[in-house]
Amino acid sequence: MNRRDFIKTTLAAAAAAGGTLLGAPLLSAAPSANTERKVINKKMKILVLTGSPRKEGNSNTLASQFIRGAREAGHEISRFDAAFKEVHPCSACNHCGMDGPCVFQDDFSFVREHIIPADVVAFATPMYYFGISAQLKTVIDRFYAINGKIHVRKRAVLMMTYANTAASEAAPIISHYDVLLKYLGWEDAGQIIVPGVWPEGAVNNTKYTEAAYRLGKAI
Repeated sequence: MNRRDFIKTTLAAAAAAGGTLLGAPLLSAAPSANTERKVINKKMKILVLTGSPRKEGNSNTLASQFIRGAREAGHEISRFDAAFKEVHPCSACNHCGMDGPCVFQDDFSFVREHIIPADVVAFATPMYYFGISAQLKTVIDRFYAINGKIHVRKRAVLMMTYANTAASEAAPIISHYDVLLKYLGWEDAGQIIVPGVWPEGAVNNTKYTEAAYRLGKAI
């Protein structure tokens, strides 16, 4: 798929889902004040899952700005920085039966506690070798143990940063996210795709940090 077709496809998908797609060269308009007021009236539980091993990394910065907006909107936020927690990879032992206790007693217990009642789950990750960071992917793999409990209506957000600028290179992560949501029956509530950021802090003072804040406030 060429760049033009990719942009058309991803924009159409975001529009169909009622989401916000932000990335080169696309930047959606801010939601209306009426939309924000309607959302603020309902306090939601939001779980933010990050995958960057850099505390001040670009995707972590987007997550922080998203959280700032969501808190200002009155929502309850839980954040799990996977890179700084102990989460064992799924070993496919099937002890949990896809809906039971896991054999590993580690920090995933926090995710388990907060994702089940969450109204919104936000994923924030850098691109590592054209995929989601291993730290965040390990957390997602462990969803297996709570599969039966999270196949309920939820909304989700994707915030992703990558060093290159070709839109086609963002496609694998966006596709993974789309398929995951389709499987779980979740609805996309917005995507912020940020190209051309590599050094820590590169995303600062760009339109994308403000976009993440606005998305959090309007979620």
